[in-house]
Amino acid sequence: MADKHSIEALIRQGIDCTHVEVHGDDGAHFEALVVSPAFAGLARVRRHQMVYAALGERMREEVHALSMRTLSPDEWAGR
Repeated sequence: MADKHSIEALIRQGIDCTHVEVHGDDGAHFEALVVSPAFAGLARVRRHQMVYAALGERMREEVHALSMRTLSPDEWAGR
C-alpha cells in the first residue's frame, strides 16, 4: 500500500523538484503539489504525465487517485 512519504520520494527521484507536498492518509487517494523547473513552458497535461511517469507501476497498482498541482518555480513564487 502506498503512503504519502513513498509517493513524495518517487516524485523527487523522477523529477528535479524544488518543492513537493503530498497529502493523503487512506493509502489510495492522494493530493500532490509539485514545483519543478522542468515544468516551465509545458502544458498541464505534459506536467501530469511527468509525475505519472515518476510514479511508474505504483500509479497503476497502488494509487487509486492522485490530484495534482504542478507549477514552475516562477508560478509558485507568484501564487
